[in-house]
Amino acid sequence: MSPANPLPRQDLELILEHTAQLWEEVRASRIFLTGGTGFFGCWLVESFCFVNNLLGLGAAITILTRNPDAFAKKCPHLASDPAVMLHAGDVRSFALPEGEYQYVIHAATEASAKQAVEAPLETFSAIIAGTERTLEFAATHGARKFLLTSSGAVYGKQPADLTHVPESYTGTPDPLDPANVYAEGKRAAELLCALYQKTGGIECKIARCWAFCGPHLPFDQHFAIGNFIGDVLAGRSIQIKGDGTPRRSYLYAADLCIWLWTILFGAPALVPINVGSAHDVSILELARTVATTLNPQTEIRVAQEVVAGAAPLRYVPCVDRAREILGLCQTIGLEECIRRTANWYGESNNLA
Repeated sequence: MSPANPLPRQDLELILEHTAQLWEEVRASRIFLTGGTGFFGCWLVESFCFVNNLLGLGAAITILTRNPDAFAKKCPHLASDPAVMLHAGDVRSFALPEGEYQYVIHAATEASAKQAVEAPLETFSAIIAGTERTLEFAATHGARKFLLTSSGAVYGKQPADLTHVPESYTGTPDPLDPANVYAEGKRAAELLCALYQKTGGIECKIARCWAFCGPHLPFDQHFAIGNFIGDVLAGRSIQIKGDGTPRRSYLYAADLCIWLWTILFGAPALVPINVGSAHDVSILELARTVATTLNPQTEIRVAQEVVAGAAPLRYVPCVDRAREILGLCQTIGLEECIRRTANWYGESNNLA
C-alpha cells in the first residue's frame, strides 16, 4: 500500500473555519474513533489533528483499527502525530482501553455492496455487535457525547413523488428482504443508541449519511462518482451499467467533516440529521459533469435504454433540519468537488 498524501490544506482550513467555535470544549479531552482507516475516518482523524495542533487543544484521539500497521502505512503523517494512538481490535470484540474518553465516534461500517450480497450475516453482525460494543465502551468510560454515522438507507426505497427525503419520513426497508441487511442494521444501530442513552446517560447524536466524494473515496467499489472519476483519470470511457436516470446527490468530504463535527458537539441528542447534498443530478448528468470537468473528450457509454414513462429512482436527502437547527450548508459545489478529488488522487498517484 502506497502512503496517501495529506489532505489539501485548503480543505482542512475550511473545516476549521466552519467549526472553530466548537472546539474549546475538547481542550485536554480524549476522543475514541472506530473506523479510522475508512473514508470517513481518515477525514475525521486528519481534521482533528490539524485543529488540535493549530489551536493547541492538547486533546488526543484513539483510533480502533483491525490492522495498525496498515493504517500507519496508509497515513504515516497521522500515525506519527503524538496525539494519535492506535488501538488494535475488531469492532465487535475489541478490548476496552483504559481511562476516560469524553467523546466517542462510531464510524466503523462495512459499506461494501459486495459483502452485503455475499456475506450478509457478517455485514449485519459487524453493524449490530460493533455498535453495541462501542456503546458499551462509551457508557463505561465517561463519554458525554456519542456520534453514530448512520445512513439514508434507513428510510427504505424513496417514493417516486418524494424528491427529497426528510428525517420525518417514516418509510422503512422491507425487513424480509436480505438485500436490506445494511439498512436494517443501521436502523437497529439507531435503536441501540436510544436504549443506551436511556440507561447510560450518554448524549447520542445520529448522522444519517448519504453520498459523498473526496480524497480517500475508493474508485473500485459501488460509488458511481468514484468510478467515473477513476475512469477519466485512467483514460477509460465512463461506463454506466443502467440507463442513467437514477438521481443522486454528493457532498464533498470537507463539508461532511464540518457537518459531523458540528453534529457531535452541537446537535440535540437522538434527533437524526440528514448529512448530504440536496442538489441532485441523474447518473448520466453526473457522468457528463465528471467528463466536462476533467476531460471533455471522455466517451460515456450507457448500457440500457431509458424506459419511457418510468419514474427515476431517487436517493436524495432533505437537509432543511441541518440548516435550521445547526446552520449547516453545502459550501463546495459538484464540479469543484470532482476537481479537488481528482487533483488529490493525481498528486498521490494512488489510482489502484
